Amino acid sequence: MPRTYIKDLANHIGQEVTIKGWVDIRRDQGKLIFFDFRDMTGKVQGVILPNAKAAHEVGSKLRPEWVVEVKGKINQRPEKNAQKDKQNGTIELEILDIVILNEAETPPFDISSEGKEINEEVRLKYRYVDLRRERMQKNIRNRSKAIQVIREFYTGENFTEVETPYMTKSTPEGSRDYIIPSRLYQGKFYALPQSPQQYKQLLMSAGFERYFQIARCFRDEDTRGDRQPEFTQIDLEMSFVVQEDVMAINERMIIELVKKLYPEKEIQQVPFPRLSYKEAMEKYGNDKPDLRKDKENPNLLAFCWVIDFPFFEKVEEDAKAGVKEGWTFTHNPFSAPKPEFIPDLMEGKNIGGIVAAQYDMVLNGYEIGGGGIRNHDPKALIKVFETMGYATERIENNFGHMLKALASGTPPHGGLAFGFDRLMMLLQNEPNIREIIAFAKTGEGRDPMMDAPAEVEQKQLRELGIKFGK
Repeated sequence: MPRTYIKDLANHIGQEVTIKGWVDIRRDQGKLIFFDFRDMTGKVQGVILPNAKAAHEVGSKLRPEWVVEVKGKINQRPEKNAQKDKQNGTIELEILDIVILNEAETPPFDISSEGKEINEEVRLKYRYVDLRRERMQKNIRNRSKAIQVIREFYTGENFTEVETPYMTKSTPEGSRDYIIPSRLYQGKFYALPQSPQQYKQLLMSAGFERYFQIARCFRDEDTRGDRQPEFTQIDLEMSFVVQEDVMAINERMIIELVKKLYPEKEIQQVPFPRLSYKEAMEKYGNDKPDLRKDKENPNLLAFCWVIDFPFFEKVEEDAKAGVKEGWTFTHNPFSAPKPEFIPDLMEGKNIGGIVAAQYDMVLNGYEIGGGGIRNHDPKALIKVFETMGYATERIENNFGHMLKALASGTPPHGGLAFGFDRLMMLLQNEPNIREIIAFAKTGEGRDPMMDAPAEVEQKQLRELGIKFGK
């Protein structure tokens, strides 16, 4: 008999079916043994009646998390026992036969609860069990649905999805790179991308005009509770646009995502309100203000845009760290100044007053996305790096390929990247991003399940030409 998914059982009243899944709960009442079974589509209650002796014999051994194949008959529950607000609450599976597909050791923790009371490191160590709980299943399945909506939206807007390399060159982009030693070119290293920033701009040089990607990004940052060494961005870039074009299309995408997947949520204001960086700092004391009128309502979404960021910020001298006084970028070295500030950049004046064509999308006090219009003029990009004190040789070594590409006939372009993990955390009403990542790492960047990072064999180190000092 073919398998029937649990979500479809109500369509088979009076018929025999076969389900496959896990024992969720077992309640032995002597003559009657009750079970809740679950598969990826839901749960159903089953009962072994006294006359089903073979099923009784197997059922008396079953324990939670055992994997089973169950044959039974779908019966309507008596009206007094019906639970109409519950999935399959009006039916019951009369169990006729059970085949044990796999036994299970006693689970390391209870998965019938929300799980937030359990030590997180233990949950991450046994993540394959932790992911079975209903809340985690919803988080990961909704993450998948969100990706689908986002992909369909951008594809429908004539974007091309392009995968960019994971093995690239180490360049200064704001955070520390993860580097990969090369066996064939000993002493040289690849780097994992902090973002696809340079590749997406190179795709604009290549004439794709509209690019997007569900991109994995890697940053070797210091320990902080809500960071992950690897994370996901919804990354995009557009040619022949101004700031308004990029903001408008991404605002539409977010509204569509909420309407399709989270109809119970209310967007506080559409179009999203806009604040300048200066206004946000003066009024709220930070550049990602929480504008909710009712902070007790978990289904209220207060989106806003923060715009007009300063391009550069002052770096104070730190002799111990070997840092000289100078300027660094606030967001991204590839951003363009707003048009009226281009003369200041090119003439090297009013550096602290230059405003960038940059924008952040903020939700309930969290930055969920940011981007900017880019410098498509190589002379202007060189000027940015010179302002930050980069010597000509360093500019050429780190960014020569970008300068050549921009000089090859590159259109004006700009883009944005959403922090997808953080966006999903907020939409799922979760306290941190680890709750919506299938195989997350601890806040310290460890993977307790795989026991990573880990030592490697000396043979591997020798092949890479790596020796550790004392």
